[in-house]
Amino acid sequence: MLLSEFLRVLGEVETGITDREVTDVVYDSRQAKPGCVFVCLRGSSSDGHNYVPQAAAAGAQAIVAEEPVDAGDVPVVIVPDTKAALAVLSAKFFGNPAERDIKVIGITGTKGKTTTAYMVRSILEAAGHKTGIIGTIGVQIGDTVIKTENTTPQSYDVQKYLRQMANEGCEYCVMEASSIGLKDKRVYGFPFTVGVFTNFSEDHIGGVEHKDMQEYMESKALLFSMCKTGVMNLDDPNLEGILRGHTCEVKTFGFGKEAWLRGADCRHLNRPGFLGIAFEVSGAMNFTAEVGIPGKFNAYNALAAIGCCHVLGVPESAVKRGLSTVKVKGRIEPVPVPGNYTLLLDYAHNGVGMENILTTLREYDPHRLICMFGAGGNRPKIRRYEMGEVSGKLADLSVLTADNSRFENVNDIIEDIKVGMAKTGGEYITIPDRREAIRWCLENAEDGDIVVLAGKGHEDYQEIEGKKYPFDERVVIQELLDSMKSENT
Repeated sequence: MLLSEFLRVLGEVETGITDREVTDVVYDSRQAKPGCVFVCLRGSSSDGHNYVPQAAAAGAQAIVAEEPVDAGDVPVVIVPDTKAALAVLSAKFFGNPAERDIKVIGITGTKGKTTTAYMVRSILEAAGHKTGIIGTIGVQIGDTVIKTENTTPQSYDVQKYLRQMANEGCEYCVMEASSIGLKDKRVYGFPFTVGVFTNFSEDHIGGVEHKDMQEYMESKALLFSMCKTGVMNLDDPNLEGILRGHTCEVKTFGFGKEAWLRGADCRHLNRPGFLGIAFEVSGAMNFTAEVGIPGKFNAYNALAAIGCCHVLGVPESAVKRGLSTVKVKGRIEPVPVPGNYTLLLDYAHNGVGMENILTTLREYDPHRLICMFGAGGNRPKIRRYEMGEVSGKLADLSVLTADNSRFENVNDIIEDIKVGMAKTGGEYITIPDRREAIRWCLENAEDGDIVVLAGKGHEDYQEIEGKKYPFDERVVIQELLDSMKSENT
């Protein structure tokens, strides 16, 4: 595409621009190359306006800035907001995938975004619709996961991934729309087919994030002036604030009688290898939902996913099938084992996360609740004390082992964990090698046990002495099961 035509999405631009093909849109001067358009972004620690000379020297054929800059002979286009400019230029460069080729579902809220996103994806794929995800765990297209730095990537990367998904046959993308991503216009300028609001509570306040709760709420609310239909948690006391300024059609879910989609009679499901919940759905749809993720709080996430997929026209059979088979990588993720016990992987790596998961699992009345965990090296020691104390109180047995020890000795970290354990009198054993600790859990699990391997979750490595070694617990578990089977034959 010629430069003059490409820049037209920004409105009136200066005449006399030499027309050449645009090779890329760049917001990092280190990535500048001949024929690119360089967009100056202001961030918390750097300002792209300061790097215009480097971008021009590298061959940028146009600079987009918020103020006059010295770019030599390279033309400069002044715009009110370069973040918005980057978003619309990126969409143009990748062919406007969200408008033409793929439907995008945005999910915002303080908690539950990742779980709800995976529920929506599971339901859509159960209905035969290939679906990608952009969120906390990364970008997932089919079985491929691309790691990202932010829950909602920069607008250029969002558009790039949407184009890749569309090219690989995805009909839908489910995106976690973080408050920071919305505030920074990373999803600016394209329509969401459905926007979902899970809940709102205090988070992300101070520093480089949000100055106060009002700004945090206003940032989340932006999604509902960008989507066609909003599926909203009616039971959340902050819903009115989230809806302020909305332009979408509103559908509500909750456990009250006024909701468009209602839940009732939530209860636990507990079978070997399967922990979940069941509840009755009425209103817009009527059926019994069984969800393959434990914790009654997940009924709200499931209602959000049901409501979203109903808006999209997904049949009841696919909704039921998708909810019963959903897995969120590294979030209370079940792993198949041959015994009559349940093995789970979870990312919990601090005291709050450990307390949440162990309290949830304790509700399922296990024969024993076994928690295997370590703690990260070169991190505050108080985190280790807290994790030890929480597991000592809530687990029947703790298996203390390695996590990402980084530049610390794993045995020193375990000694710190024991400080917290000592406050409780809880039982524990120590196996510093994480692979051997997993083997012990597999060999010693009893009928009715719930065993949770905490700390790694979706990570597929161990970091030791500055080097990352491959360590995907799913792979390790299968290798150990195969080894144990061969030893017993």
